[in-house]
Amino acid sequence: MNVAPISKAALAETIGAISVRNVTQLYGEPGSQQAVLALDNVSLDIKRGEFLTLLGPSGCGKSTLLNIIGGLALPTEGSVSVHGAMVHRPSPDKIAFVFQESTLFPWYTVAENFGIAFKYRGLARSEWRDRTMAALKSVGMAEFIDHYPGQLSIGMRQRVNLARGIAAGTEILLMDEPFAALDEQSRMVLGEDLSSLLAEAGKTIVFVTHSLAEAVFLSDRIVLMTARPGRIKSIIEVREPHPRSPGFMLEPRFGELRNACYASLRDEIRQAMAIAEGKSEAAL
Repeated sequence: MNVAPISKAALAETIGAISVRNVTQLYGEPGSQQAVLALDNVSLDIKRGEFLTLLGPSGCGKSTLLNIIGGLALPTEGSVSVHGAMVHRPSPDKIAFVFQESTLFPWYTVAENFGIAFKYRGLARSEWRDRTMAALKSVGMAEFIDHYPGQLSIGMRQRVNLARGIAAGTEILLMDEPFAALDEQSRMVLGEDLSSLLAEAGKTIVFVTHSLAEAVFLSDRIVLMTARPGRIKSIIEVREPHPRSPGFMLEPRFGELRNACYASLRDEIRQAMAIAEGKSEAAL
């Protein structure tokens, strides 16, 4: 029987974008009272073009896992691969980050902040302005290209941060609570922008949040994590095409998914609070 060869594209699709295998992260010396087991034997496959959200109580290792995926930290045990290649260090040509806090240099204009990233990646200077403008247009910030960060509101600065992640041109975008400092209205608008971005660009996005509603509105899949040490408790699929409109939030299915997330996390949140209270008492 003749078997047709597998194309590189088909093979990449089979491999997926990101593979997390048996990742454990321990901070401190094993066996010591100060040692903290942040993650315990986490395995996860993330598909190309998928919006996947890590959702769980404070201190469950969401940001730690994101940093390991992006090569900002190495796991104590286990491994992460991106497009089949093992992750040992940051790869700005493959993975872009958007953090909770603004990472814009205040003494540079928006355009100059983009230029720093482009220079680091070795992009031709002739491309800088066009790429910056295109990314800013996608988040409604093109008219502020020559402004300084101090002239922008918190929400506007975070739009610029999102645009800079877009302009990086990477397939994978890692986002660590990027809207946490924003008001609810701004979060909803930026959520719509992000959903549109996924529909248009097909980026693979791994997103960390504490917001149940945000997770349901944005995600293709929601990974629910236990209290520390972080493990995967369950995964919820959101079968809703992108881009998503605010009308999705009014549908019964949205409420059902949000309630399912809370029901799964309720005991984990209480446990995380108990851990935090115990740690506070021990410090007295």
